[in-house]
Amino acid sequence: MNFHAIKAIYKFELHRTWRTIMQSIASPVISTSLYFVVFGSAIGSRMVEIDGVSYGAFIIPGLVMLALLTESISNASFGIYFPKYNGTIYEILSAPISMREILLGYVGAATTKSVIVGSIILITANLFVDYHVAHPFWMVAFLVLTAATFSLFGFIIGIWADGFEKLQVVPMLIVTPLTFLGGSFYSISMLPPLWQSITLANPVVYLISAFRWSFYGVADVNVGVSVAMILLFMGLCLLGIAWIFRTGYRLKS
Repeated sequence: MNFHAIKAIYKFELHRTWRTIMQSIASPVISTSLYFVVFGSAIGSRMVEIDGVSYGAFIIPGLVMLALLTESISNASFGIYFPKYNGTIYEILSAPISMREILLGYVGAATTKSVIVGSIILITANLFVDYHVAHPFWMVAFLVLTAATFSLFGFIIGIWADGFEKLQVVPMLIVTPLTFLGGSFYSISMLPPLWQSITLANPVVYLISAFRWSFYGVADVNVGVSVAMILLFMGLCLLGIAWIFRTGYRLKS
């Protein structure tokens, strides 16, 4: 294992974050803070508790997941796409470094950046509403696991994309709507039975449910099922990346 190469890619990607700190960190934190103001303070003051949790506190896990999913995908996809765009991907592919090490460098950096953003949002949330974390270990575990899984997904998108506009298609048109419809701002138990069944087809439901359980001990879906769904999606992403590396699909285009 070439740890020097992994470290070089990892550090380069993290340094890019500090060079674009307004876009990488400040923007998602400010956007999420506005959600807290509108939904947590304005609307939350007029709503009753959900599952024994105040509405302002109830939406925190969903908002963190919204930022985490979009940032993980964006960070990883842009990280691998940019070398393809400016031609430096040939230098990486010709270097004495394996595909596994390339993956660890890019995905590791994207995961770290997303966890940092999620942590800052959690700290910022405390300025708007009081909340507690019932299971701190599992909260951190779900945070890191989700960031890593969707960074892998973003890596695939970055290889698939042949233009900057395609980098935004999945996060904006698929992931964000699924997050809004996945129980970010409500419990799916509040929906009619038919819509509850339909909502369970949304994979983001399981992510938000598990993350909310780590905060308040309440969940819309069994936690074991949620963990299984996350691991299943991670496995599919790893299989997709293995196929890309084996076939060289769009790595040089």
